Amino acid sequence: MDINELYDPEFRKLIKSKKPTIIIPVGSIEQHGAHLPISTDSDIVTEIASRLAKKCGFIVLPTISYGVSREHDPLFNLSLRPQHLKIILNDIIDSLVRNHIKKIIILNGHHGNLRPIDSIRTDVKKVSKLSYWHFMKREFDHAGFVETSLMLAISNKVNMKKAKKGLVTNGLTDKEKQRINKLSTEPGGFPKVTKNGVWGDPTGATKKDGQRFLAEIVRNLAKECQS
Repeated sequence: MDINELYDPEFRKLIKSKKPTIIIPVGSIEQHGAHLPISTDSDIVTEIASRLAKKCGFIVLPTISYGVSREHDPLFNLSLRPQHLKIILNDIIDSLVRNHIKKIIILNGHHGNLRPIDSIRTDVKKVSKLSYWHFMKREFDHAGFVETSLMLAISNKVNMKKAKKGLVTNGLTDKEKQRINKLSTEPGGFPKVTKNGVWGDPTGATKKDGQRFLAEIVRNLAKECQS
């Protein structure tokens, strides 16, 4: 259920009677190569949150579309400072708690948001912090096969004619992978490891694969949230 479809009296009754779980989706606005829109992370996490809410009877809040994305400089990004994302999330959580919400899920759709989300205190609040790519077997990427397939399954904004292979780590040693991973998370580091802003190879992505990934992610998230 989408909170935007609710009215105050019925929502307060719902809180008292059902004690609903609330999902806060968090995405980003940043480059995703030449073939995916800058809204990709927010688009994907919004869709996953909606499907999870429908499957489990949860209520989903509007997506926080801005994240921590300075690693993509000088490629386009609209980035919050980590402490500001933390403040925004804490304020939303505090508001939910004041309104007697007992269970909250922060559903993350962008790797750069991990640290500020992980630093949120949960000792006095029932808050789960989940990143959706941890609930699929396939190794994740950035504008590569996985993200492009997911976007093909949920959006008509993908331009496969412009899809090009980016950084592929197959064949690299563990030490080389660690160095690249570290560099890619530093401010301005991502374009240093992949000039076209793509991590992976999107050229073989399909809508069918995206639908399969979505089903896997939502199924595994539901198991985690209902355990």
